[in-house]
Amino acid sequence: MTPDISSADFVFPQPIKLVIWDLDDTFWRGTLSEGAVEAVAENLALVRDTAARGLIHTIVSKNDLAPVEARLTELGVRDLFVFLRVSWQPKGPIIRQLLEDMQLRAPNALFLDDNPINRAEARHYNPALQVADPIDLPQLAPALRTQGKPDPTYARLEQYRLLERQQQARADYQGDNLAFLRDAQVRVELREGKDAVWPDFNRIEELINRSNQLNYTKKRVVYQELEARLEATRLRWGTVRVRDRFGDYGLVGVYALNTFTNELEQFTFSCRILHLGVEQWTYAHLGFPKLQVQGDVATELNQTETPDWIQLETPAEAAAATKAAASPTTDPAKRLRILLKGGCDLGQLTPYLQTYQMEVVEDFNYVNDNQVPVHTEHTELLRLSRTLPPEEQQRLAASLPFLDAEAFRPRLWQPGYDAVVYSPLMDYTQDLYQENATGLLIPFGGYHDLTQADPTEQAQHYAQRRFRGMDEAFLRRFRQEYTYFGPLTPARFQENLAWLRQQLPAVVPLLLLTGAEVEVPGSAEPGAVQRHQQMNAALLDFAARTPNVQVVDVRALVRTRADVTNNLRHYQRPLYKQLADQLAAALARHQGQELKRSALGQMRAALLDALPRPVRKVWDRLTQ
Repeated sequence: MTPDISSADFVFPQPIKLVIWDLDDTFWRGTLSEGAVEAVAENLALVRDTAARGLIHTIVSKNDLAPVEARLTELGVRDLFVFLRVSWQPKGPIIRQLLEDMQLRAPNALFLDDNPINRAEARHYNPALQVADPIDLPQLAPALRTQGKPDPTYARLEQYRLLERQQQARADYQGDNLAFLRDAQVRVELREGKDAVWPDFNRIEELINRSNQLNYTKKRVVYQELEARLEATRLRWGTVRVRDRFGDYGLVGVYALNTFTNELEQFTFSCRILHLGVEQWTYAHLGFPKLQVQGDVATELNQTETPDWIQLETPAEAAAATKAAASPTTDPAKRLRILLKGGCDLGQLTPYLQTYQMEVVEDFNYVNDNQVPVHTEHTELLRLSRTLPPEEQQRLAASLPFLDAEAFRPRLWQPGYDAVVYSPLMDYTQDLYQENATGLLIPFGGYHDLTQADPTEQAQHYAQRRFRGMDEAFLRRFRQEYTYFGPLTPARFQENLAWLRQQLPAVVPLLLLTGAEVEVPGSAEPGAVQRHQQMNAALLDFAARTPNVQVVDVRALVRTRADVTNNLRHYQRPLYKQLADQLAAALARHQGQELKRSALGQMRAALLDALPRPVRKVWDRLTQ
């Protein structure tokens, strides 16, 4: 077992790729759960400096996650950490699982903890792990700053953020890995021939000589030898690039097929695409040639399977996708494509947003064939639309009159948006009901427990509203099959927002609207203002610690009872105009330049504003 690294021995036996930090009395001074902690400037500088050289930083700490993330955000380093493991569980098993999740080897990780018991436990579960007391950091820091290589754009950190998003999304599929892979939208681009692969010579050499877990031939090469072999006419050289809905993995594989013997001389991949099936797909694409596997590999290949969840992209298609993802809003003449997701009252934003060079796609609630309003924007329903098997979606649509098949096909999941504007007010409003047989959570109504209502009276109320299928027989069956779960908790709301952010392309900004906090006397929604305050606090906390999330705070505009109409979720028309301008300003900040105006859009908005007040009132009722 390797001894602790000390001030007398700070030459790392293996290169450090990952630094695992304890927090209390290690990363900062003091204990967070007992009060304020003091930042250690040297540690902050070390994280920033080494992250810019490609070292990855994570945390394994016995603490509560929310205050930890809040403090890291205050210190300006939250975005430099990935795969946080903050709980009150023993650290040894957590580190072992962490290394597996991050696809890293224990010898390449350094664990810093002031408690010698924690260090011993970590090494017991991870014998090759390098560990150190933070008291020795002044001596270790110079050696850490020499690790890696310059990475000023944090490209390696972004790769681990991508892996983190992927694994968090995978967990939502509850072990159904095939369903996850089919939804991951894996795309592979192959480039073949000397002219195509030569520009990536250094990356090819790095993959061949440094990859281990997915290096099937393990034929290491020296620089000059590789240069000569790229010239060999009998070798069919190719590189493999991969992207999916979580991001772009870049060049992750290389192969060299001997066309005389039909045998692979090189076949190696980066572990960043482990468990996506890319290596098996590439092997099948090449026609299952002969392959002498050397040593241990993380994934065994076979001679029959071709993963059908992977699609081949041409270089032109991949280049177009990369260009669009890299700068979705950099062309000042381009009409931005913006999705509005929320209640149909957001439709009042559309004409004002269209005064800018902007295409607005609306994804709102609607009235189904049973004449029941269907709110598709609740995050629990969005989760079901993404993760629930189609047959289960069909069952729910057929058995619940307040849903239908369309509820599980939101426009939100369509590609090609430059920004997503989301109003989560149904998360603030609707109640959740848990299906007894499956545990599924279904949102409906709000501020009213349907299972406690008298079925006869409730059916009469729905009949007056001309709802079909919501009769007494259905309501009695609903009471038997579902249990009232209550409103969404703020903690689950934050989890769902994090999940939603992961479903969107990383470069697409997510703009969140807060809810108003205005008392409406005589409202049929008791406690609505307090509920909005609670959920707004959760939303603001989430946004403060999540990259590429912006908040447009309606509370700055909606301040009094006169600013709302029939409830605190519907605002007076002039406020929607101001809200649209705030959204446009937020988009301009993300784009880095002022948005161009649309003359036609301005004309349409002016005509709408010029409508007589009674006509505008009718229009407003139709769009709320």
